[in-house]
Amino acid sequence: MRFIVITSPTFLAGEAFYIRRLFELGLDVLHLRKPSASAAECAGLIDEVPERWRGRIVVHDHFRLCRDYGLMGVHLNSRHPEPPTGFRPGSVSASCHSLAEAARRKPGLTYITLSPVFDSISKQGYRAAYTAEELDRAAADGTIDSRVVALGGVSLANIPQLRRWHFGGAALLGDVWERAGTAGFDDYVKRLRAALD
Repeated sequence: MRFIVITSPTFLAGEAFYIRRLFELGLDVLHLRKPSASAAECAGLIDEVPERWRGRIVVHDHFRLCRDYGLMGVHLNSRHPEPPTGFRPGSVSASCHSLAEAARRKPGLTYITLSPVFDSISKQGYRAAYTAEELDRAAADGTIDSRVVALGGVSLANIPQLRRWHFGGAALLGDVWERAGTAGFDDYVKRLRAALD
């Protein structure tokens, strides 16, 4: 399964250090999502990431950064619903918030995120949007497949369930960033990588 981490929406102390550690410990893709940040602020964070990892970064805003830095691709969302004009990024993914939207948008995209699969860790009161039975049906009918990445409340504990539902990856946010600055960060990331293999 694909191992994706989404940045905190605000800048964190030592964030570039933790991004480097994530890649060193087996992260597949980092989604750079800073909805209130300027292009210059996002570029400043990218500048702190070694060049060898930049081809694994996807941006949610300021799509020109993808071309300027040779990033992996862009992620479409309500703020930016269309891919950039003038160049073709290597990867185009999108956010989906219903199973019907996932089925409709998946063709033609590299992958999609489906959320919220579980109760959110980082957003208080943001509850799972699907029952286990709905996800069972979506797995059985092929709506969920290798190009659908679970987002929302994803943690080490629920990766086995994601595998049973045939998700192609897991996107983590709160579960990873709440551990930044703790002694157990590296160990937890290694365990995530092993669970997703």
